[in-house]
Amino acid sequence: MMRIVKPKTKRAKRMLEKRAPKLDENQKRLMLLQGTKVSSLIKNVMSDLYHLKKAGGNAVKFSKKNDKIRPFEGGGEAPLEFFSSKTDCSLFAFGTHSKKRPNNLVIGRMYGHRVLDMIELGIEKYKSITELGGGRKSAPQVGSKPCFAFLGEAFESKPELVHLKEMLLDFFRGEVVESLNVGGLDRVFVCAAAGDKVYLRHCGIELKKSENSKFPSVELVEVGPCLDFTVRRHRKPSVDLRKESMKAPSKTAKKKVKNVKGDSLEGKVGRIYMPKQEVEGMALAKMKGLKRERRQAAAAAMGAPSEVDDHTVRAEGASSAKKLRV
Repeated sequence: MMRIVKPKTKRAKRMLEKRAPKLDENQKRLMLLQGTKVSSLIKNVMSDLYHLKKAGGNAVKFSKKNDKIRPFEGGGEAPLEFFSSKTDCSLFAFGTHSKKRPNNLVIGRMYGHRVLDMIELGIEKYKSITELGGGRKSAPQVGSKPCFAFLGEAFESKPELVHLKEMLLDFFRGEVVESLNVGGLDRVFVCAAAGDKVYLRHCGIELKKSENSKFPSVELVEVGPCLDFTVRRHRKPSVDLRKESMKAPSKTAKKKVKNVKGDSLEGKVGRIYMPKQEVEGMALAKMKGLKRERRQAAAAAMGAPSEVDDHTVRAEGASSAKKLRV
């Protein structure tokens, strides 16, 4: 049965909100695990993968050996799904070593903390980052995006290599951005297929001054990791699960707020419409000093004609004028 987790603290509530489904999902995280027997080559490969994905906390590496993980066997995926739900990781890499499958690396994707698909690689030749002297050049910068180059018709015709192409693009694509500066294109993954082997090279882009042109010359320098491997086993996602994972939520358009606009300098600016105010008919507060009796008493004390006498004189003058006209 599905258990609904209710947060007991504010920190747990923030964590659940961060993991909740969103219109714009977060960058996928990588989970690195190892079996009971692991060769030194596979350990170095997983260390370099962690080095490439650890920026921004997008990778989790487990050092403990796991003997219950059997990716391509029935029921052997349960530990992977358990660790995925605990760490909120959508990608995983599982390394093992045996006589039947030496230097074995299984990479896969998760959907809803369930195994979506995976592919098994047999590493035959490997050059690490430290061996090539990549160092900081191999580490992705904040906001950078790698380029990809797939060489060979097999990436369009062979099902296992088409699957591998999708997997590599999902593993190393980085953050989804709308616009990118040319300076952010500092790395390139070159993947070539020849026969049964696949050659993966991770190179850094260096712009050098050219003599005959105003545009700089582009040179590729291997920074590692560089792999030569073969594709052993692969499992594609089921039709229903793939269809469910490819569904895109309908982005509801924001309702337009009337009489409100935004400005880069003033910020949020609103406009208010006020009806015409009739001040003459408004009930104003009357002060004691403005009462008629006090005004008349003050005028009599000063010997000036009061407002009442002034009005009567004006009225008598107007009536006599009318009589004379008649």
